Parts: sequence; C-alpha cells; structure tokens
Amino acid sequence: MDSFRAPFSAAEYARRLKITRAAMAKAGVDALVVTDPSNIAWLTGYDGWSFYTHQAAILGMEGEPVWWGRRMDMFGGRRTCWMSDDNIVGYADHFVQSTVYHPMQDLAAHLDRLGFAAARIGVEMENYYYSAKAHAVLAEALPGARLVDATALVNWQRLVKSEEELVFIRKAAAISSKVVGVALDRAAPGVRKNELVADIAHAAITGIGEDWGDYPAIVPLTPSGLDATAAHLTWNGDRMREGEATFFELSGCYRRYHAPLCRTVFLGRPSDEMRRVEAAQLEGIEAGLDAARAGNRTCDIANAFMTVLAKHGIERQGRMGYPVGLSYPPDWGERTASIRTEDETVLEPGMVFHFMPALWMDDWGLETTETIVIRDGAPEVLGTVPRQLFVKA
Repeated sequence: MDSFRAPFSAAEYARRLKITRAAMAKAGVDALVVTDPSNIAWLTGYDGWSFYTHQAAILGMEGEPVWWGRRMDMFGGRRTCWMSDDNIVGYADHFVQSTVYHPMQDLAAHLDRLGFAAARIGVEMENYYYSAKAHAVLAEALPGARLVDATALVNWQRLVKSEEELVFIRKAAAISSKVVGVALDRAAPGVRKNELVADIAHAAITGIGEDWGDYPAIVPLTPSGLDATAAHLTWNGDRMREGEATFFELSGCYRRYHAPLCRTVFLGRPSDEMRRVEAAQLEGIEAGLDAARAGNRTCDIANAFMTVLAKHGIERQGRMGYPVGLSYPPDWGERTASIRTEDETVLEPGMVFHFMPALWMDDWGLETTETIVIRDGAPEVLGTVPRQLFVKA
C-alpha cells in the first residue's frame, strides 16, 4: 500500500471488509455492487469528483474489492485506492451519456468475469447514484443473476467509528468551530450574504495548520429572517439586516469526514419570545446530551429533548439528528439511525451523531447543534463554540 494512496491503515480496511462480509453473509448475498460514493470510499479509499457518472465497488466474499468506473477516473483510482491496479478497472467513454450503450453493460461483463453471472448480487436500490435505468440494464445484462436490495448494508457497518476515523472527525470538528466563529464574527448589518459565505468557504478550505479543509457534502446554509423559518435555504446577495436572526448550518470537512455545527446570530435585540425559546432549547439539549450514552437508544435522546420542550409549551416535529462521518454530496448524513422518538437503535461507543434539535418558528429559526461521539458515560462534544444565541447590537 503506497503512502499516497489510501488515508487509512491496511488493518483498518481489513476490518471494514470483515464486518461488511459478515453482513453480506447474514443477508445471503454472494456479492455487493456498491454505488454510493461514500460507501465506495469507505471500502476502497477512492476519492474523486466522478460520481456524476456510473461507478461502483464490487465486493465478493474473498479477495480485494474491485473499483469500477469511467476509464479516465480509473487513473484517479490508482492514486487513491488501496487495492492493486488489477482491481481498478474502467469502461470506455462511448458508454458515457449514450443512447445506445450503458455503463451497466460493462459492469455486467466484469461481474461475469469475476464469477457472479449466476450469483445473488446485492445492489443499493435506494441510493442517489443508482438509477432505475441502471438497475434495468444490469438485470437485463445478467439474466442468470438475482439482484436483491442491499440498501444501507454498508452504511450500517459505518455506524461505529474506528479510532482512526475519529481522528479525522475531530480534525473536521476543529475546522467546523473555526468556520462558525468566522461566520459569527463577520455577520453584521449591511454585509452581503454571498460575501459572508465566501469568507465561510475560505475558512473551511483553508483549514487549520496542516489539517487542510475539503469541500463539505452540503453547501453553507445561512438563511435570515423569514427565510430562516425553512430548514434548507442557502444564500443570496441580500444584505443582512438589523432585527433578523440568521442561522449557520455548516461543517468542516477533513478527508471527506464531517462534524456539523450550527449556531444562530441575532442582529439587534431579540424578542422576549426568542429568548424564552432559546432557554428551552438549551435546556433540552442538555437533557438530550445526558441521555446520549452507550446502552440507551436514539429515541431516548429525542424523548429527553421533547420532554423539555413540552414542559415549556413548545411544539416540534421531525427528527433531531443522524449519524455523520464520511460523505459526499448531497448529504453529510449516513442514512441509517435517526434521533427521533420512534427510532430504537441502541447507542454504542464510537457512534457519531449530529444532534440537531433545531427550532423553526413562524417568523424565525433557531439552530443550535452539536456533533457528539457516544461513550459509556457522557458523550464527547466535538464543537468548541459556546452554546447560545449570539447577539450583535
């Protein structure tokens, strides 16, 4: 394994293959076709902006995985994957965006070559990167195989982070704290939102010292005023105004690992109602953090927070968090467990969650969140920015 290739040790990749194969055996699949770029990277180390074309990792029950993608990206695979070059293969460009050919025809040929033409093959059917057309073509090209849904099979193996991964997540968290600090410092009446986001992006990509910043899986979310009543608006060229709250939903990113952090700033004097809701939110966060320990369940975190809100007469719907780690656009969540009242996933040491109990009210939004590492006792809170509504007169 050359030093320029994979970001983790050989033992770490061996661990990942072992637990994934155990899950495959339990699911009764002979091979996996993994198309989520986060899962591809987790298994192979591959890192490139090529997920707009079809690519995959093929994993059988023995041997190295095979990285498969566009031929021009195969060379990026040789620069970033830990496997031998023989297991990094590419398809010709006449397959790309063609009305005559489809890349899945080439993938089927590789699956046949690897002995999977009549196998039970798991595919990630509920995935941003695996289209209905891709599934139909692959099934047609492998008539003897049985394609079965293996959505999130790899994602669930990523839920408990290794110590090597936690090193990267802590680096991302330090960048997150820096970035949120820049956003809070720069926010002021008259500042154009796009210029503020430019400062945010500069801080995020500059990183901290030798810990350079990567691009986050979600762009900066920075809505103000009535726009902040919506969860996922980005930015525009408007100027920030006195009398409005702006929340910053941001994450540093280091080697594709994330640690989101959200804070809210109010320009001027916040209302008594906003202060009342802030106090309830902070109290609820403390209760949720107290419940976020190994042996409890994700719903215990949610219920602890919601109990506090109910005591203060505040209504809220929706989940309050999700696992984070390695990810590519369009989402930094891992799409497995959720912090919500109906989710009973048992918490284990090493799980990492974005505890995200934001409140979107009729006229304003208030986001105060933490990325946490589950421990046997109290969780490790990774952000260092004070937990409060920031007020700038």
